Amino acid sequence: MEAAASPELSIVVPCYNEEQRLPRTIEQIERYLAGKGVSYELILVDDGSSDGTRKIMDAAAERNAAVRLEALAQNRGKGRALAEGVAAARGAEILVTDADLSTPIEEIDKLRVELGKGAGVAIASRALKGSRVEVSQPIYRVLMGKAFNLLVQAVLLPGIWDTQCGFKLFRADVAHDAFAALTTDGFGYDPEVLYRAKRRGVKIAEVPVVWRNSAPTKVSPIKSSLDMFRHVVRIRFRA
Repeated sequence: MEAAASPELSIVVPCYNEEQRLPRTIEQIERYLAGKGVSYELILVDDGSSDGTRKIMDAAAERNAAVRLEALAQNRGKGRALAEGVAAARGAEILVTDADLSTPIEEIDKLRVELGKGAGVAIASRALKGSRVEVSQPIYRVLMGKAFNLLVQAVLLPGIWDTQCGFKLFRADVAHDAFAALTTDGFGYDPEVLYRAKRRGVKIAEVPVVWRNSAPTKVSPIKSSLDMFRHVVRIRFRA
């Protein structure tokens, strides 16, 4: 497929040592969108990988002109990789999704409906009635996630039940604005970009989805949680 100068959809995938999972993810995205007749670009961002991730990215770009590559010189973190990819995105809508595709690409249709209804951001949620968690995380991660979300609701985003699901669709102007101002490089990027959108008066729609946990994870239960906690508090008091 040839890349469109201004595609309908940009998909940004942060990649850090994803040589095992990335080939299947690329194939699923390409196959699904080829059948939808949607002009798209797939932006793969190498976050300083030390394995064969870049070779996989290069091969994908060689056979599909819709695949574009961005790279960080060293590992900076998920938030920074996404910010780099969003800055390069040319689509009218921008999807950010994890390289493990825990939320299947097919779920994007539900999010696009919400943007069509006037939302500026549509986020996948595992917490709403109607969501279907087919493969769950370990119980300690589920509990930590619920505790973190209660903090986020109390401090930044009341009424949003799952900020951390890594499948979010933005109207292009909202994405460019929120990610350009991003102050965190790590996993705490989600509450910040949503909070920045909310402060602009942007409508955020939370959408129940299918979700399947994919192991292993790069989220450290203690270190990542403490970093995200500090960042949420810092955002609130800076604001």
